[in-house]
Amino acid sequence: MPSKTKTAAASAPEAPAVLPAGVSATDMASAIAEFVAILGPQNVLTDADHIAPYTKVMIAESEDLHRPSAVLYAREVGEIQKILKVCNDYKVPIWTISTGRNFGYGSAAPQSAGQVVLDLKHMNRILEVDPVLCTALVEPGVTYQQLKDYLEEHDIPLWLSCPAPSAIAGPLGNTVDRGVGYTPYGEHFMMQCGMEVVLANGEVLRTGMGGVEGTSAWQVFKWGYGPYLDGIFTQSNYGIVTKMGMWLMPKPPVYKPFCIRYDNDEDIHDIVETLRPLRIANVIPNAMVFANVMWEAAALMPRSKYYDGTGTTPDSVLEEIKAKEGLGAWNVYAALYGTKEQVDVNWQIITGAIKASGKGKIITEEEAGDTQPFNYRAKLMRGDMTMQEFGLYRWRGGGGSMWFAPVTAAKGSETVEQTRLAKEILGEYGLDYVAEYIVGMRDMHHIIDVLYDRSDPEEMKRAHECFGKLLSEFGKRGYAVYRVNTAFMDQTADLYGPVKRKVDQTLKRALDPNGILAPGKSGIRI
Repeated sequence: MPSKTKTAAASAPEAPAVLPAGVSATDMASAIAEFVAILGPQNVLTDADHIAPYTKVMIAESEDLHRPSAVLYAREVGEIQKILKVCNDYKVPIWTISTGRNFGYGSAAPQSAGQVVLDLKHMNRILEVDPVLCTALVEPGVTYQQLKDYLEEHDIPLWLSCPAPSAIAGPLGNTVDRGVGYTPYGEHFMMQCGMEVVLANGEVLRTGMGGVEGTSAWQVFKWGYGPYLDGIFTQSNYGIVTKMGMWLMPKPPVYKPFCIRYDNDEDIHDIVETLRPLRIANVIPNAMVFANVMWEAAALMPRSKYYDGTGTTPDSVLEEIKAKEGLGAWNVYAALYGTKEQVDVNWQIITGAIKASGKGKIITEEEAGDTQPFNYRAKLMRGDMTMQEFGLYRWRGGGGSMWFAPVTAAKGSETVEQTRLAKEILGEYGLDYVAEYIVGMRDMHHIIDVLYDRSDPEEMKRAHECFGKLLSEFGKRGYAVYRVNTAFMDQTADLYGPVKRKVDQTLKRALDPNGILAPGKSGIRI
C-alpha cells in the first residue's frame, strides 16, 4: 500500500468531499467511524489523493458524476458482514469491486457519486485447485496472472480462459459481469460452478451444492436443488460474491492457432456463413474472433503513424495500412485443440471449407512466426497473459473508451446490417469503427471500442451522444448490448422491456430492502 496510506493510519479519516444521496454529514461521519472500528483507519480512505484512482473513468462523463465518498478495504467475509450492517443502519450505498479493471465499462468508479467503494483486492486467496476434476475456487481479488502463476508453480497442466487485459483482470469479476475469453472455455459464466454470496442482510449463501454440509460436489455440479440462483448474482446488485468456483481446461497435447485474412469489408457475410457451421459442430471449438483492420492496427500503433487528420480515418488510409502492415479488412483468429489425429482431421475440414468458399487466406503459426498481432492472439487462445490490446487506447489518444457490445445471431445478414449501422452512426460523429466479433456457439458479441479524446470537451460530448444513439438505433432494430458502461445502464435496461425491469426491482426489494448494494447497477434500484 502507498506510503500515504500508512501515514493516514495515524489519524482519523477526513470528512468525505461528497456525500451519498440522502445521507447527512452527521450520519456519514458516524458510519465512517464505525468502518474504522471494523477495518482500522488504514483501510478506510476518504481523502482526495487516495480517492482519486477510484474516480478515473474512460466513459464520456465527468469524473464528478462517479466520485465515491470513501473507499473500504475488506479482507474477510466477517468484515463484509459488519460493513453491511453499518450500511443498513445509515442507508449508505456501497459499490463493490474486485480488481477494478473494468476499463471501458466504468473502471473502479461507482455508478453514481457518493457511493462507498468496497475494494476486495486484498481478498486474493486461491482456495483450491483440483487437478483431477480441473476445478478452482477463488476469491474476488485473485487475478488471472496470479492463478496462472499458481498453476505453473505447482506443475498443474490446466489452462485458463481470460479476457484481453488478462494479467491484471480477475476471473471472479469478469465472470460475474459475464465477460468472455477466447479458448473453448470462453463463455466464462458457463464454466462457473458454485458461489459464496454475502447478502445485504449479512447472511452468507452458498449456491448450487454449496449449502450441503460436507459436500465434495460444490465445484462440479452447477445446479444443486430447486431454483438455480447463480445467474441472479451476475450483472446485478443482489449480493456480494466472495468466492467462486470455476472449471479449467486440461492442457491439450496439440494446439494449432491460425488466422484467415479477408480482403474486403463485405466479406463479413461469407465469413459468418462459412465458419458458423464449423463452430456449431465444434470443429472449431474456441471463441473465434473476426477483427477488422482498424482494431488490428489500433492494437499495434497510434493512428498518427498513417493519419493525423480529424474525423474518421479515410478508407484510403485503411487500404495503406492493410498493404503495409499485412492486415486484412477482416482477420479471423481460431485454434484447434486435442490429439494430433483430432487436429489433423479438423484441419482438413476447415481448409476444405475455406477453399470451397473461394475467399480467405489461411496463415498458420509457422508462417506467422513471432509477428503481431498473430502472436498476442495466439496467446489469448491458449489462456496466456498479454496486455497487447491496451494498445487500442493509443489509436486516437486522450484516454476515452466505451465498449459498445450488441449481440447478433450468427447469420451473415445480421452481421452485415450491424456493421453498416455502426459505421454509419460512428461516422456521423467523426469516430472510427474499431470492432471485432467474438463468436459463441450461435451468437456473436459485436465488440466496438468507441475511442475518443477525453481532454477535448467537444469530442467527449460527441462521444456521449454517439453512444446513446448507438443504443437507441440498434434497439429499434431488435439489437441490444449484453454489457454496458455505468453511464448507460438505465437506457440499456429499458431495451429489455418493462416486465424485466419490474422483476429485477422485485428481487431487489426482497433481497436488499434498504437499497444499499450498488444502486443503479444494471439499472436496478428499489
